[in-house]
Formats: sequence, C-alpha cells, structure tokens
Amino acid sequence: MSLTVSLAILGGLVLAGVVAHGAWSARRAVPRQGVVMPPPRPRRASPRLDPLIDVMATLTVESPVSGELALTHLPATRRAGSKPFLIEGLNADNGEWELPRAGQRYGEFQAGVQLANRLGALNEIEYSEFVQKVQGFADAIGAMADVPDMLDAVSRARELDGFASQHDAQLAAVLRSSGVAWSVGYLQQNAARHGFVPGAMPGRMVLPSADDSAPPVLTLAFDAQAALSDDPAHAVVREAVLGLDVPQTAAEAEPFAAWQAMGRALAADLDALLVDDAGQPLPLQAFATIGQELGQLYEALAARDLAAGTPAARRLFS
Repeated sequence: MSLTVSLAILGGLVLAGVVAHGAWSARRAVPRQGVVMPPPRPRRASPRLDPLIDVMATLTVESPVSGELALTHLPATRRAGSKPFLIEGLNADNGEWELPRAGQRYGEFQAGVQLANRLGALNEIEYSEFVQKVQGFADAIGAMADVPDMLDAVSRARELDGFASQHDAQLAAVLRSSGVAWSVGYLQQNAARHGFVPGAMPGRMVLPSADDSAPPVLTLAFDAQAALSDDPAHAVVREAVLGLDVPQTAAEAEPFAAWQAMGRALAADLDALLVDDAGQPLPLQAFATIGQELGQLYEALAARDLAAGTPAARRLFS
C-alpha cells in the first residue's frame, strides 16, 4: 500500500516579480554613508526562523530601535501569499532573537519567509511581496536591508518543495459501520474512552500528544453537518476517518503503532470494518508494508535535518 502524498507545486515566472526585485536590488546596492557597525556580538539562534526552510533578510540599524517603533511599523499580516512571514529583533540587552516587544531595544532585525509548505514552493510573486514588506519596514525604522537574490531563493524553494513532495505522508484508515449507523454522541463517547478530545472544528476529535506544545498524534474525523446537530443523540454517521500526519510526530513516539492499535480498538468497540479510502480491507500485511515504507521515510527526513516532529518539519509539512 502506498503512502498518501498531498503537496501541490506552485510556480511560474511573473514579470511583476522580476521588476519588483530589480528595483529592490538597485536600491540596496546604493551605499549608505557614515555607518560604522560595531563588531558582531555572540548571539543565540532564533527559535522561530530556520535557514533550513526560510529565506532570510538582514536589517541593520545605526543605533538600537525601540520595540514600540518596531511594533508600530510591522506588516499587518504574517504571510506573503501562502507562506508564513516573520520579523524578529535582536534584543540589545540579552542578545536573544525575539518578536519585537514594547519596552525593549533592538540592535538588528531579521525577516524570513518560508521556502515551502504543503501549498507548494515559494514563487516569484510571494517573494516580491516579502521584499516589499521588508522594504517598507526597513524604511520606517531607518534600517538598511539585505536580501538574497530572488532567483536563488526561488531555486532553493523548488528544491526543498521537491524533497518535501517525495517525503510527505498522511495516513488514513476508514472506520465503516458493519451494521446500524452510529449516533454522533455514541461515536464521541467511544472515542473519548480512548483519549480523544474535541478538536477545533466540528466533526473532528484529536488524540493529544504528551507534549503540550506538539500537535495531536491522531485525528478522528466524521461528518461536520452531523456534528453540528442540535441533538447529537439522533444525528447519525456511518463512518469516521482515523488519520496520522506522519511528519508532525517524532518516530520515537511510535505514532504508527498507536494508529494501528487505535484503529483496531475503535473498530471492535464500534462494530466497524477497517478499510482504506478505496473501501479495501486493511489486513495485518498492509500495515506491515506501510511500516516498512515509513521507516525509510523517517530516515530520509532525519538525514536532511528535518526529522519528523521537529519544529522545522512541522512547519514544512503544514
């Protein structure tokens, strides 16, 4: 059984992006007079931006900038197209990269936009939007910005997206009633007995991770309209989907074993058949084949420094 892969690759050369980048390159090529920067001080890496998956711009200032000024001029949104975008400041007092805060001073800034996610690779339009936002912020705080070449950034994005598209896996097992339909309340009660709690959206329950900061290990999805019923005891469903988003949880937590065991347990409790999305039964041999493929996937991710469950992997596969 093959793994389910869901990544779309977006791209295309856009004239407007090239023009915007040309103007940016010309602007940052103009020398700034009379600026003498002090020697760089030791600093810790940012916990939010990562050169593995972000293209980053550096913004230098002649003297520390107040957090209030930075907050006033931050871009209104934290996205450039479909890609997360972020500006951080280097705290002049403790040397930590952080989101700008009132009452603090910042001796340098850095901005980053994610190279790829499950919506595809960073493209020229998105990169141009990133550049424009960086430039607007730099002008407002009196900073000099330096960004990587657009063609280099887009090339990196496409390479990373190609890797991600070959190493993404989202597993889904369908629990299908073998007899009478279940009421929503009955399904929820059985799932709750196994540790599931209500999710953020109707028709979704989640099995939380032991780590409060981590995403859920498993999801259980069923008809959202039935979940919104005023009377869960009478709203009925005939199937639910047990899902595992592989890159989101560390291999050491054994999420695949949890997915298998939960599928069998819920099938027994609900008198359900456990099938794939094509309606074919999932025998033990199918699980063994999937397990072998997952082992190779985990190794490939770790070799790229994008081990499943790490912050970078969770961002890339989102």
